[in-house]
Amino acid sequence: MAIASQYDSKKVEDKWYNYWMENNYFHSEVDDREPYTIVIPPPNVTGVLHMGHMLNNTIQDVLVRRARLKGYNACWVPGTDHASIATEAKVVAKLKAEGIDKNDLSREEFLQHAWEWTHKHGGIILEQLKKLGASCDWERTKFTMDEKMSASVIKVFVDLYEKGLIYRGYRMVNWDPQAKTTLSDEEVIHLEKQGELFYLNYKVEGSDDVLSIATTRPETILGDTAICINPNDERFAHLKGKKAIVPICNRVIPIIEDEYVDVEFGTGCLKVTPAHDENDKMLGDKHNLEVIDILNDDASLNAYGMHYEGKDRFQVRKEIVEELKEMGVLTKIEEHINKVGTSERTGAVIEPKLSDQWFLKMKEMAKPAIDAVVGDEINLVPDKFLNTYKHWMENVRDWNISRQLLWGHQIPAYFYGSGKEDFVVAETAEKALEKAREKSGNAHLKAEELTQDKDALDTWFSSWLWPMSVFNGILEPENEEIKYYYPTNDLVTAPEILFFWVARMIMAGYEYRGERPFKNVYLTGIVRDKQRRKMSKSLGNSPDPLGLIEQYGADGVRVGMLLSSPAGNDLMFEEDLCKQGSAFSNKIWNAFRLVKGWEVSEEKEQDETSKIAINWYTARFRKTLVEIEDHYAKYRMSDALMSTYKLIWDDYCSWFLEMVKPAYGEPIDAKTYKAVIEILEDNLKILHPFMPFVTEEIWQEITERKPSEALIVAKWPEIKDYNEGIINEFALASEVIAGIRKVRKEKNISFKNTIDLMVMNNENASEFFDPVILKMGNINAFNYVDTQVEGALSFRVKSNEYFIPIAGAIDVEAEIEKLEEELKYNEGFLKSVEKKLSNERFVNNAPEKVVAIEKAKKADAEAKIKAIKASLKGLS
Repeated sequence: MAIASQYDSKKVEDKWYNYWMENNYFHSEVDDREPYTIVIPPPNVTGVLHMGHMLNNTIQDVLVRRARLKGYNACWVPGTDHASIATEAKVVAKLKAEGIDKNDLSREEFLQHAWEWTHKHGGIILEQLKKLGASCDWERTKFTMDEKMSASVIKVFVDLYEKGLIYRGYRMVNWDPQAKTTLSDEEVIHLEKQGELFYLNYKVEGSDDVLSIATTRPETILGDTAICINPNDERFAHLKGKKAIVPICNRVIPIIEDEYVDVEFGTGCLKVTPAHDENDKMLGDKHNLEVIDILNDDASLNAYGMHYEGKDRFQVRKEIVEELKEMGVLTKIEEHINKVGTSERTGAVIEPKLSDQWFLKMKEMAKPAIDAVVGDEINLVPDKFLNTYKHWMENVRDWNISRQLLWGHQIPAYFYGSGKEDFVVAETAEKALEKAREKSGNAHLKAEELTQDKDALDTWFSSWLWPMSVFNGILEPENEEIKYYYPTNDLVTAPEILFFWVARMIMAGYEYRGERPFKNVYLTGIVRDKQRRKMSKSLGNSPDPLGLIEQYGADGVRVGMLLSSPAGNDLMFEEDLCKQGSAFSNKIWNAFRLVKGWEVSEEKEQDETSKIAINWYTARFRKTLVEIEDHYAKYRMSDALMSTYKLIWDDYCSWFLEMVKPAYGEPIDAKTYKAVIEILEDNLKILHPFMPFVTEEIWQEITERKPSEALIVAKWPEIKDYNEGIINEFALASEVIAGIRKVRKEKNISFKNTIDLMVMNNENASEFFDPVILKMGNINAFNYVDTQVEGALSFRVKSNEYFIPIAGAIDVEAEIEKLEEELKYNEGFLKSVEKKLSNERFVNNAPEKVVAIEKAKKADAEAKIKAIKASLKGLS
């Protein structure tokens, strides 16, 4: 069958992906080979493919495909995360559009809608990954809400509670008023924002005195329960033991003393609102202050907000400022930059809120996770993230693991009475009843008298178990798969979830298996546009990944992503890189078509040029293979691709095939052709991880193959010794060929015409590549000489001088005329420069840089004149 004249990625990609799936190449089972395991960072079940996913999953696929070729039992486990906040928000929005209020539904009814949404949208991103070429073991696809995955989460919660590591506490937490749930500290992004500092006067009870405070949040005065001064601040000594009156609500509050107050900030007086600031809460606890929460869950004001009840906090801020102005209480407003906590998920401004929540103690669990990374048991790539990791882990705070959501793993705590400690924690309602009867001493307690905690667990509380739970290592810690596939080898993820996910997986690994969950963590950069902006839908600067694949092919996009993706550094994405990747696919395809178009002769002897070419390319390939392996070992994916790219584009396509190509109308000898095909196959093997589709297509076109002989399961080339000398000798020979071609082009000497070549071998260079120079320069005779050759064109390579006799090669008279014109122009140019430099005023007054440029022009002109005169002498 004739080979297509053009490479068609659309036809090829579906064909080979289906072939790989049909032949089960992606699937892994326990056997006697060494495993290579990667678990996918599970994307949100509601998500669609974006450029960050493209980069992350391309890198994972490169690693997995290479491992497969190297003979490992490669297992890449895919899956999705239930993404509590994001998914619940999507479901709530859908219900709202249908005229249904979430609050009107029972938990069971809402979850039914959530599961319907998940079943409808949940598989989209995984299907999109297939378009990219991701060779995941799809039979192993997991979802964090799967039955066994959920049971693992509940088991771990109960275990950690029984170990005393999980506790319930009334604490100040981060409240997202949009999602109406708490967040962990890591889910809060602190952004510098331009705000205002408001100065307010509070009356001192029983006198005409006032004291002034400064606040960024005037609406919170309605929750004030004290004013605090520094006991060492003499300015306020007269206020000790007195009381102040809060404006608007007229609440009488004590004036307390504490060295916590910064005498330099604001007025030196601090309003204390224990319900709405963590530091205020600590002061409140210390001084036994009343706690007044003025906000509803949606950050509107409650009954304590008086006439502002039901209004949003930011609207109240505007209105209360006007009211305070009218009262004469607001004395001045200053511009003020402060850090504002915002929700990583919704972007809403976080409210500190006092609430009963579940927490996980982190200090003890963090210790082995610190030692593992600091002690090189786990490698962070690049290691610039090590200090950040260490600092965060050494200062880790208890993890708030409860969320006020319905979608997620419901906390396995069961309440049976009105007391604060009237609850039990158990894996099932049946076990909970047993425990509750025992704890309460009431043997007649009924199941319906138990109420399960309404809250769900933080999404990360399931994904921190991911490397273990995907192999059922929590429920069955001694099962065959967890013992074989765990610990995994590499984790590829983004630096922004180093603490959300990576650090916690390391903690869980040591807690539940006593060993690391993975050996290497490859931290990718952020995909940005040419203006260094992070790609996002809101900015409209993020291309559609599937659109790119449609236009440039998956291989083209993969190459485009990886060409500029150094580990840990941001990727400045340009669509032209995908175009370059697509051009590479076409280059390889056309090179293959060239080879397959040659007629092969069994009778023809192998010529010297082909022998040399094969020896040289074999050495070049082996050296590049060593470089590539080193790049892989250091997770320099971009460098590994670039080495492969240059080897195939430059060395193979541009040089090697030209060296062995038979003369027009002539056949190639069978021995050379066999070597060319073997070399092509080795090229395809090392290129396959980066460009799986075009390589498999060419591999299968070379000859008919059985399924067991597909490229995806071929054998990676072995590292072998190579001849460095032949590589260095070719470097000089290639410069000679380039010199000959340049002279031919400049002097308009047809490449069809043979010419003679002579060389003064001052470098004492090897004659090994002379047959190649003869063929690729179309040289009739190649002679070595001891002196310069008169009447010849010349060029230099290093200290060697090469001469091309002009007799019969060029029109001498026309060349002399051309050179004389060049000489005249350059001599005139030199005179104008010399005139400028002889002007003392110019030399003394012009900037040093400008004078230096003129001197450089003079030297350049003199060199050109000397070269032209030498050429004219050779022609005369």
